[in-house]
Amino acid sequence: MKAKISINISDSISRIDKRLFGSFIEHLGRAVYGGIYQPDSEKADDMGFRKDVLELVRELNVPIVRYPGGNFVSGYNWEDGTGPKENRPQKLDLAWGTVETNQVGIDEFQEWAKRAGTEIMMAVNLGTRGPDQARQLVEYCNLDTDTYYANMRRKNGFEKPFGIKLWCLGNEMDGPWQIGAKTPVEYARIAHETAKLMKWTDDSIELVACGSSHLFMPTFGEWERTVLRECYDCVDYISLHNYYGNRNDDTEDYLGQSINMDRFIKTVAAICDEVKEEKGSEKTIGLSFDEWNVWFHSNEQDKQIPRWSYAPRQLEDIYNFEDALVVGTLLITLMNNADRVKIACLAQLVNVIAPIMTEDEGCWLQTIFYPFRDASVFGRGTALRVSIDCPSYSSSSLDEIPYLTASAADDGDTVTVFAVNRSLEEELELDTEGFEGMELVSHRSMECDDLKAVNSMDDPDRVTPSEKALGDRIVLAPHSWNVLRFKKLS
Repeated sequence: MKAKISINISDSISRIDKRLFGSFIEHLGRAVYGGIYQPDSEKADDMGFRKDVLELVRELNVPIVRYPGGNFVSGYNWEDGTGPKENRPQKLDLAWGTVETNQVGIDEFQEWAKRAGTEIMMAVNLGTRGPDQARQLVEYCNLDTDTYYANMRRKNGFEKPFGIKLWCLGNEMDGPWQIGAKTPVEYARIAHETAKLMKWTDDSIELVACGSSHLFMPTFGEWERTVLRECYDCVDYISLHNYYGNRNDDTEDYLGQSINMDRFIKTVAAICDEVKEEKGSEKTIGLSFDEWNVWFHSNEQDKQIPRWSYAPRQLEDIYNFEDALVVGTLLITLMNNADRVKIACLAQLVNVIAPIMTEDEGCWLQTIFYPFRDASVFGRGTALRVSIDCPSYSSSSLDEIPYLTASAADDGDTVTVFAVNRSLEEELELDTEGFEGMELVSHRSMECDDLKAVNSMDDPDRVTPSEKALGDRIVLAPHSWNVLRFKKLS
């Protein structure tokens, strides 16, 4: 099968915000305890952080990590995770039915972020708390004043402010599963007042308002309009969340789900612009797709976890090869919408629906680690508009799915093309246009005959990418993830 891919170096979508390749650590399952933090491990550093995990996070080149939730944040008192550890309370986490020891909080996490080479996207509790506690947390984290919460930070051993610049105004507040869920009007008002106080405390911060919890919520659309009409002038982004899964074991349909992600992004962007027009504003609201991933494998096993467990094996999806291909298509979609999506967070980073898994004896990498690493490392610079001409197919839920999906990033010296061949049977031969004056210097591909193949601690390299020999033809194997690097010759 043949496909044509065309670019024009002067036809760009947008500069790619590095935060497009962010991730997420929530106080959930073994993400924190037994994930990034395990002080009794021989692999722990002086603060109890796992050095092997830190090394892998740095390899992923993650620029920002959302913290501490997620559903967890809607019942969280941030003060519980500060000060002497022996004085920190052990509490019930109603969001996930577990026990939280508070041995890790913002005091520790800001240091972990520094060691991981990343920044923090901090969420505030708008479920059981409100504007007052949020502005106090901003003072604690960011101010150098001689005032109560800044001095509280100093007393806890941190003279210099943490300098956290990106903040979430709650989490999924229209979800009935959420602690302190709100109607659109209720959330819009508390978000507006919280944003006002937070920016009065530190006017250098950026704020993300909650969008609807996912595309299929009954409140979707109405929620975004209500929130933006109230909060437009005091927020900078609105969030999108969505997870994907092959629940019906329909691989062809599953591989096309990035089309739904693209429609979701464009719908929310249109709502933002509609409100912008209503208000006669010159400001454009950006999109923060701060929860996205494949999540469905662990749903049944999670029902067996005893209530009030401590750091259970919760949401530990084991990802197969087709999941990695879907993650690749979702990354391509985010890059192709870089003009509006400025922030995105793969949920999550370690153990919980994650690319990195830990055991006491070490780490292993899930299949999804590799496309995410490729995109994060090479998907920097400027997103180019990609034109594709190829056959398509229909699935159970989508009428037209192109066999080829691709994006391109220009870093000045090199153009990197990310491509997924969705065909289960046929290879794709690429005809390239617009690559004159460039030389293909690398073709890295992730291929596997078994779409259900997984990696594990015992077999960590079952599904990994490899370099392909370069020749006169560019051929993408059936159902494959591909990274093509074109060096500019002049």
